[in-house]
Amino acid sequence: MTLPIQIDERLAALGTRADDVDERFVRGTGPGGQKINKTSSTVWLRHRPTGIEVRCQRERSQAANRELAWQELCGKLEARTRAAADAAVQAREAERRRTRQKSRGQKVRMIEAKKHRAKHKARRGPVGDEW
Repeated sequence: MTLPIQIDERLAALGTRADDVDERFVRGTGPGGQKINKTSSTVWLRHRPTGIEVRCQRERSQAANRELAWQELCGKLEARTRAAADAAVQAREAERRRTRQKSRGQKVRMIEAKKHRAKHKARRGPVGDEW
């Protein structure tokens, strides 16, 4: 069976091939009685490289469930690539913040805090029989 053009385009944009996906039609579960127990209208997709699985039985027809399942799989793959890109951007930003020069005000405040801490520690005396 062929995929809709929109889904083919989304897969191509992700760099994923339809051959990398296992597609099976299985019997549904849940409410619906004998009809849902007899027909294989539920679509199960598994993207082999990532292990992402999608199962769809929202509609009564197999064709509608198939399209919905492929859309959901594309959405999950897109979210995964977006998350990886966001993590890379966050890592770059964290490195930039860590390595940037401190401003003059920050340096002054840091030195003042060190002096204050040194005075505080200098006031400490030896513990002994001063009483």
